[in-house]
Amino acid sequence: MELWELHRGDAPLLINVPHAGIALPAALRPRLTAAALAFPDTDWHVHRLVDFARGAGITLMCATHSRYVVDLNRDPTGAALYVGADNTELCPTRTFASEAVFIEGAAPTREEIATRIDACFTPYHAMLAAEIERVRARHGHAVMLDAHSIRGEVPRFFAGHLPDLNLGTADGASCAPGLQAAAAGVLADADGFSHVVNGRFKGGYITRHHGRPQQGVHTLQLEMAQDCYMDEAPPYRFDAARAAPLIAVLRRLAQALQDWRPPR
Repeated sequence: MELWELHRGDAPLLINVPHAGIALPAALRPRLTAAALAFPDTDWHVHRLVDFARGAGITLMCATHSRYVVDLNRDPTGAALYVGADNTELCPTRTFASEAVFIEGAAPTREEIATRIDACFTPYHAMLAAEIERVRARHGHAVMLDAHSIRGEVPRFFAGHLPDLNLGTADGASCAPGLQAAAAGVLADADGFSHVVNGRFKGGYITRHHGRPQQGVHTLQLEMAQDCYMDEAPPYRFDAARAAPLIAVLRRLAQALQDWRPPR
């Protein structure tokens, strides 16, 4: 199975969805616990929320495999994204609820993790970088929105309920200030949704690694609370009526990101 699905567009915007896939290599499935095989930490249905990109000239790249194979949004060196916080691993061994991902004795070895990096992580990031460069070469700049979701309450990572819309730009390091302001303005005007900028989720490895605003590549991460658009309990039902207002916000956000131009 391919590692990604790609729809190429002509706009200066690319949307990346790294955690909505649930594919597993056949040899890996028997090693996972029942808890992990329910894929509780998947960014469920995010690809559906941003599917409008296909008709809007926006490039859309979606990973097909589960984050339990390898997490595309973690540093391959193992460096923590958030120093002092509870961080998930490149190849997770615990779910967000701190349940075991692998049955006893079946966790990946250091050698297996290196193989997964070579087989999955590196090719995905190379393709993403190539698409970003294609867009930048066409327009003189590129904007990438890295789209994520998570349960509204995950005590392992944050207290209380997460804001509905969490914009991250690595504290402003991954994009131009004007672009962050344009995106934050859309979220601030989104009736019925709470939001924060560079709160608990400031942007993961994808945002930080690919963002090079000085070279014309501007990246942002959006983490969405799942109870805005779906049932958070299995079977993780997509709620079209609940999702419609969120999709409208995402359309406005995408348009603002497309319309933005770097200062001359």
